[in-house]
Amino acid sequence: MPTTVVVGTQWGDEGKGKLTDLLAKEMDVVVRYQGGHNAGHRIVVEGEAFALQLIPSGILYPTVTPVIGNGVVVDPGVLLNEIDVLEAKGVDTSKLMVSGNAHLIMPYHQELDRVSERYLGKNALGTTKRGIGPAYADKATRVGLRVQDLLDEKIFRQKLEIALVEKNALLSRVYNRLPMDVDAIAATYLGIYAPRIAPMIADTVGFLHDAVAGGRNILMEGAQATFLDLDHGTYPFVTSSNPVAGGAATGSGLGPRDLNRIVGIAKAYITRVGAGPFPTELTDALGDLLVDRGHEYGTNTGRRRRCGWFDAVMARQAVRLNSLTEIALTKLDVLDTLPVIRVCVGYEADGVRYDFPPYHQSVLHKVTPIYEDLPGWETDLTQFTSMDQLPTAAKDYVAFLENQIGVPIRLVGVGPGREQFVDFSQS
Repeated sequence: MPTTVVVGTQWGDEGKGKLTDLLAKEMDVVVRYQGGHNAGHRIVVEGEAFALQLIPSGILYPTVTPVIGNGVVVDPGVLLNEIDVLEAKGVDTSKLMVSGNAHLIMPYHQELDRVSERYLGKNALGTTKRGIGPAYADKATRVGLRVQDLLDEKIFRQKLEIALVEKNALLSRVYNRLPMDVDAIAATYLGIYAPRIAPMIADTVGFLHDAVAGGRNILMEGAQATFLDLDHGTYPFVTSSNPVAGGAATGSGLGPRDLNRIVGIAKAYITRVGAGPFPTELTDALGDLLVDRGHEYGTNTGRRRRCGWFDAVMARQAVRLNSLTEIALTKLDVLDTLPVIRVCVGYEADGVRYDFPPYHQSVLHKVTPIYEDLPGWETDLTQFTSMDQLPTAAKDYVAFLENQIGVPIRLVGVGPGREQFVDFSQS
């Protein structure tokens, strides 16, 4: 059976968690391959909401083995708290596996994230201040601590002592913060976190290759989205890892030929959190309406999301970057009350039309969207369960997007529930 990758095609918050949860019932293994607890998934099951940050969405199915891959950065305290919340709701987390090669988020990462963002002032990047970027920076400069270090007190303390020489100098001399204590950090990580996390630590690369060889169904779940990718996003307003489909290989240890089906998630409109360019952004009452109807506030941070019209220029680029085989379109019902719906089909800047995003950031920041207007359906879509029931205008909107994007739209979300998707695969 194929290995499936689920990847966001916009700036995140497209509904990856809900789709992953829907697909997970057919899977044996669900893998989170990058990011940290800066991204959240909200899933509604029988009226009860589950907010997941680090643990893969497949945790809600007892037949699934959830895996946190080597490409993830892990805050042990957040992980354990999430486990406790799930267990209190009756969810079994005993099958969870955590890669020994995943990197740890340390207290100094969080402090550096907070103070450095503050010092950037008007040039702030809009990070979640969770320590994600500094943890990935330490990984790149080869001074990071990994999950497997929790199993060896001597190695953990040696690495921590080396790291704190630089971090404390930076905190105290540049940012006027108190230095951090080796013993205090070690007591928390080795004394509190390690005993509980140790049984979960595993050779996840070996496990996943055995799963592929055994013909098991694997689902790869990314955090954030294509245009927050460190290499291909709207830099520097990006995350610190690679959410694109290629990141599923490096973040899990599976090879590219093991990735057979790549599903892109796109919201029926578009949102973004924090700073950065946003060509189709709506800053008027209509934007406020989308925020209210779509409940567009961060799952983890509570931050208000910026809203705008669907951007087919970005979607085409996402198809190229991820080799998408299909699209799942979410939150179509949020547009239910609109008499007219706009779609950005191109950009214009200095007399030049762009059907794909311009490579130069200075051009991207000044583009004007080229819109096509479509009639709205002004009907409550949440009541429908099949494509045939949908209003003609809603089906025409989906068909128009599919034609603009260039790959099939297989599923369309018409409500917040885990099963509120309409199957378009037979159209």
